[in-house]
Amino acid sequence: MSIRAQTLSRRRFIELGTFAALACLVPGPVLAHKRLWRRQGPERSLSLYNVHSGEQVRVVYWVEGAYVPDALREIDYLLRDHRANAIRPIDVRLLDTLHELGGTVQARHPFHVISGYRTPQTNARLRRRRRGVARFSLHTRGQAVDIHLPGCELRTLRRAAVSLQQGGVGYYPRSKFLHVDVGRVRYW
Repeated sequence: MSIRAQTLSRRRFIELGTFAALACLVPGPVLAHKRLWRRQGPERSLSLYNVHSGEQVRVVYWVEGAYVPDALREIDYLLRDHRANAIRPIDVRLLDTLHELGGTVQARHPFHVISGYRTPQTNARLRRRRRGVARFSLHTRGQAVDIHLPGCELRTLRRAAVSLQQGGVGYYPRSKFLHVDVGRVRYW
């Protein structure tokens, strides 16, 4: 092997080592989020059904790199706190996670929403009545949703949500719903 070939070989080795070291510094959810964008086409859409209000929305909320404000407002309204009739903007990362989750399980029906946004007052009231309601729930920030998906076993939906590594996934088989949020990655 010539000296020039050895130099290129060492240089390539150093480049690959540097890339590998940097990749170790980037959290898994960030890498997963970047993979999410590469796999998606020019549009992202959601189909949601609110089990409490009976309202449904099928909407394209992202087109060619930009979120669609009117579509986001429709989603915010559907995911409002139905007890207090209060609306809060829903974190778009949650919408993207739902979009990816629907694609992963090849959803043929709308996500049935049990709980989206909750005011702090509603959350406190639910916390007094039920076990398992977090004091500082991400629902109060518009960063969590409780769902089920007709035609998809809850276990399958859970596995798919966990595989995304986008945030928290809570599995409630007795109540027949899945909690999905965009907080830190964790499972219960």
